[in-house]
Amino acid sequence: MEIIVCIKQVPDTTEVKIDPEKGTLMREGVPSIVNPFDKNAVEAALQLRDEKGGKVTVITMGPPQAVDALRECLAMGADEAVLLSDRAFASSDTWATSYTLAMAIEKIGNYDLILCGKQAIDGDTAQVGPGIAEHIGLPQVTYVQKIRETNDDGLVVERAIEGGYEVLTVGLPAMIAVEKSINEPRFPTMMGTMKAHKKEVPTWGAAEIEADEDKLGMNGSPTRVKRIFAPERKSQGEMIEGDDENQVCTLLVEKLLDKKVI
Repeated sequence: MEIIVCIKQVPDTTEVKIDPEKGTLMREGVPSIVNPFDKNAVEAALQLRDEKGGKVTVITMGPPQAVDALRECLAMGADEAVLLSDRAFASSDTWATSYTLAMAIEKIGNYDLILCGKQAIDGDTAQVGPGIAEHIGLPQVTYVQKIRETNDDGLVVERAIEGGYEVLTVGLPAMIAVEKSINEPRFPTMMGTMKAHKKEVPTWGAAEIEADEDKLGMNGSPTRVKRIFAPERKSQGEMIEGDDENQVCTLLVEKLLDKKVI
């Protein structure tokens, strides 16, 4: 089975801060990690490959340093990796990002399954995986919590829904986006890490994937982020004083009634 996994290098959300003046994320000095949901997608791909044979190719779109995320996936056991990096890709929203990834997947060709994490922890949109499927014209299943089996009809999967799950059969090729509960990602081995650092990872730009530049980056993004801010909660307390507990309680009840709290 030929599987392509789309991953993203994201800032560690426990370290993210917001510039109060510019309203943008402060990425400088913030450690980057492989998006946790994408690690589950990589693990699911490796399990399918180990069972059915074939190859796992991991791709990501990002700056040159995103190659570190790809090498981590190679160290986990992925066979190949491709970095999509070009100034033309900068400031892409989810629509332009999914188009770029779809063009790269079409260039790779010969795939049975595309795997994505449910969502990225920095944007939380859960739109890129479905967007890839729409650009290519593939069936898709999101929120997959279990791959039950593979058969002549495709994959039988469990899709999480509120209060339970659905059992669906999806024909191949297809795109599935997985939940964190689907598996526990393996740790890279020392041998795998050594091989990953020696592995050549090609970098493709807009020309290599033959993309329409009007659909890339900011030009190809129909949405704009106007401002990012951290919510502020302002509250003011008031001390209620009285001669004794009964008086304090009476004053408290009167104030709550006055404010229509009770």
